[in-house]
Amino acid sequence: MSHSTKPGQPFQWQTYKNDTLSGITVALALVPEAVAFAFVAGVHPLVGLYAAIIVGMITAVFGGRPGMITAAAGSLAVVMMHLVMEHGASFLFLAVIMMGVFQIFIGVMKWGRFIRMVPSSVMLGFVNGLALIILVAQFTQFKDASGNWLSGDSLNIMIMIIVATLAIIYLLPRITKAVPSALAAIVLVSLAVIFFDINAVTVGDKASVSGTLESLIYGDGVEGGFQGLSWFTTLPEGFWSLATLWIVLPYAVILTIIGSVESLLTMTLIDDITETRGKANKECIALGAANCTAGSFGTMGGCALIGQSMINVNSGGTGRWSGISAALGLLVIVLIASSWIEMVPIGALVGLMFFVVIATFNWASWNIMRGMTKADAFVMVMVTVLTVMFDLAVAVIAGIIVAALVFAWEHAQRIILQETTEEIDGKVIKTYKVQGPLFFASAQNFIEMFDPKNDPDCVRIDFKHSRVYDHTGLEAINGLTKKYLKAGKTLTLQHLSPECQVLLEDAKDLIEVNVSEDPHYHVSTSGKSN
Repeated sequence: MSHSTKPGQPFQWQTYKNDTLSGITVALALVPEAVAFAFVAGVHPLVGLYAAIIVGMITAVFGGRPGMITAAAGSLAVVMMHLVMEHGASFLFLAVIMMGVFQIFIGVMKWGRFIRMVPSSVMLGFVNGLALIILVAQFTQFKDASGNWLSGDSLNIMIMIIVATLAIIYLLPRITKAVPSALAAIVLVSLAVIFFDINAVTVGDKASVSGTLESLIYGDGVEGGFQGLSWFTTLPEGFWSLATLWIVLPYAVILTIIGSVESLLTMTLIDDITETRGKANKECIALGAANCTAGSFGTMGGCALIGQSMINVNSGGTGRWSGISAALGLLVIVLIASSWIEMVPIGALVGLMFFVVIATFNWASWNIMRGMTKADAFVMVMVTVLTVMFDLAVAVIAGIIVAALVFAWEHAQRIILQETTEEIDGKVIKTYKVQGPLFFASAQNFIEMFDPKNDPDCVRIDFKHSRVYDHTGLEAINGLTKKYLKAGKTLTLQHLSPECQVLLEDAKDLIEVNVSEDPHYHVSTSGKSN
């Protein structure tokens, strides 16, 4: 639950202690991630580190989901890489600003609420897919500073450190919960490596590919360092043009979709864990403002990180201060404590991320699949696979489309007709009682159920137990009306809503109005049927 102190309530020291300690843990875990994502995107490591600080701070203060961690993200870095390789970092910063503008627009238009339309099968696939992505990403840490795979004693030491880290994270809460087990594990394992002079791969070793972490901070030995706002002054002549906009726009749209979807789905997951409810539109606006600021300062922007968010929540940090302390902690590391962070063994951070994978992956989903329909199980597995093979946006959008098509198909089969024939005053009258939804997927089945040519001269169609959902349904009724009139039959339409009565252009004279019995609902008429 959120730990924000309300006006009039006493200061809760325990709450802010948990938020502070969990924030420090997250800050430590963010260092190698931000550096790695910057390398993936093809930019200076500080571009990733400062992105995590700026985006993390703004979303923590103004976002709609306290406790959620936002920083430079690998899912965005993969897309950014292609833009940087083809056009340069200046185009990337403009794309990040545009992404922020689009995300603010999404929040202002209140489109964030549509995240509720994501089916549970897609959510399960999303969570499991991201857990696998985090797992696969850790294997790159099993390389030395030269990029070669670890072997022999180096590999054994790495494995022992990972096992020790996992053991501390798992066992410490059984003894005490005064300190987050993840933070304690990193500190204890680091002290053991230093005290016993164990030859382990450290954060400093990883940074030595482009110079020490401390040299990265001060811009020594690395070309294309962090420029801040000065990147505006280094733009090539003619940069601000329509041609530049068309180059950047597709990347900005893709980044917007990926960043927004990942953030909102992570928010939904944290909502479930904390049994509270975040504000999707507020989060979109805060994320957009953060990315606009980050891009203006020449960084790569970011979105919510499920791994670090899980670390934060599992360590007891569910208030706004946890995100703020994570951003401040990362800033302190960048400016002051870089030499200390170099001593942290990579194995401790890998062990922490392995624990995140274990906690994130929904192990119960295998049992849940037994109670699912085959379609839902297929969607869950498909989203998981696509998340790993492609990216989050492709996986979630594909999952929603397939789930929507399955839903439409199933409901299209539910429209049925009950036929009755009676003779009144010497006239044979046939009545069709429609049951089920009439919309784009069921419209064709609806039309094919009638037989205007062989029906008697008088026909009634009763919609009391049906509902017309969209313009395609209205067009189906209009088309059926034309067929009966062409066949020279008398047709009466009963129990249509007032809105249907207004919108049915070709059947107005055939509608029987009954104010006391006609239903009242609205029809979606945003588009025309083909």
